[in-house]
Amino acid sequence: MKRRILLVDDEIPILLTLKAILEMNDFEVETAESAREAEQKLDAGTFQMVITDMRMETDTAGYDVLRAAKRQAYNPATAVLTAFPTMVNGQTDLKAESLLVKPVGTDHLLRQIEVLLIQHEDKKQAAETAGRSGQGARKRAV
Repeated sequence: MKRRILLVDDEIPILLTLKAILEMNDFEVETAESAREAEQKLDAGTFQMVITDMRMETDTAGYDVLRAAKRQAYNPATAVLTAFPTMVNGQTDLKAESLLVKPVGTDHLLRQIEVLLIQHEDKKQAAETAGRSGQGARKRAV
């Protein structure tokens, strides 16, 4: 089964180029050209990962995308793709799991995505296991 990525960027050439690269490497990619469109797609579908530009319709539109991604029950991995890394570093309340700086090389991008997806899935499984262990301990205590 192909892993699904939501790719968000208002620069159409970048969006289409990254989409093509990811699809050639066995990802299923949906695109959004704004934070608003991304939020709608996040609510309507399930994605293993969300990669968003930071500066789109506003300088911080990417944060809206990250907030929407973190609200999803399916808990996608998140990455920010930006040409302005200092803007992203200033926000401590809402962190993406990875920062991809434009321009990014294809091989480097693919390696980062693979590592992030593996790490994120490991964290999700560990949290689920801990949740089940905690429930079992509570049931025994009752």
